[in-house]
Amino acid sequence: MNQQQWTPERILETSGAYWATCALHGAVALDVFTRIGDNRVDGKAVAEQLDAPVDGVNRLLDAIAAMGLLTKDASGYANTPASRTYLSVDSDRYLGYIIRHHHHLVGSWARLPEAVATGKPILLPVREKGTEEREAFLMGMFNLAMRLAPRLVPVVDLSGYRKLLDLGGGPGTYAIHFCRHYADLTATVMDLPTTRPFAEETIRKMGMEERVAYLPGDFLQDDIPGRYDVVWMSHILHGESSKGCNRIIQKAFQCLNPGGVGVIHEFILDDTLDQPLFPALFSLNMLLGTEGGRAYSQAQLGSMLETAGFVDIQRLDFTGPNDSGIVRGVKPA
Repeated sequence: MNQQQWTPERILETSGAYWATCALHGAVALDVFTRIGDNRVDGKAVAEQLDAPVDGVNRLLDAIAAMGLLTKDASGYANTPASRTYLSVDSDRYLGYIIRHHHHLVGSWARLPEAVATGKPILLPVREKGTEEREAFLMGMFNLAMRLAPRLVPVVDLSGYRKLLDLGGGPGTYAIHFCRHYADLTATVMDLPTTRPFAEETIRKMGMEERVAYLPGDFLQDDIPGRYDVVWMSHILHGESSKGCNRIIQKAFQCLNPGGVGVIHEFILDDTLDQPLFPALFSLNMLLGTEGGRAYSQAQLGSMLETAGFVDIQRLDFTGPNDSGIVRGVKPA
């Protein structure tokens, strides 16, 4: 529980916090960190690259410097170690795609009162968005999964299993890391046909074409072909109502071999549904962008697994960024 006192100053700080958020989004959208690179440049040089007025560019760079993501002296602006590492597109630790995805959500959050009052989403589903927004979402998921997978994969014991299905796996990041960790494992990533180019490029870049395959399909509407030992469901249930989640988990159960495991990775709420903070806010984000999607509690996820027929349901000892957690169940042998 957040015990920090809510003073007028804290209330106003929270109310205006989106200013800094939008400044960061703007700098990433204009790619100023990549343009500066390893150099120290003045605002005029950046403005010339952008073909933009110098005054507005200087104001943006000054705000970003005030936030501590650039340094400034008499000769101009330079990246900090953090901005060079995480906000320059030529870095292999780039986080810009997920930041661009966050930016695409800003307009819907501004209409939150409308969504709460009507119960209707504001945004189109990701599958119906344009290429640029889909790329930001998919590669944003890649950004996050690349940071988390090395910590998460060893926690999920898949020793002795041979075939994994990454359901709704996007670029296939987790499938790739599971296969790297378990030498006898092969994986299939099932996601929409529109996701296939992003996934196959990621699989190729990671050198895993021989062990990770892509299966185009809509797991909500289509049957799942094949038999598997593990079904990995990372951040797909929050996009669906409880009825939709039950349908997905039932499909996962049906395609598993006896003794196989279904593994859910989600932002998990306490059973009271009012903590932790990020999953509670994320549930609002799902109200804005889905028909029926939400964050779920451990009890709710466990009940879904049990309804599908899973046994030995347990939450693994893992807490990821923003309170992500893992719940697994076993298909009886």
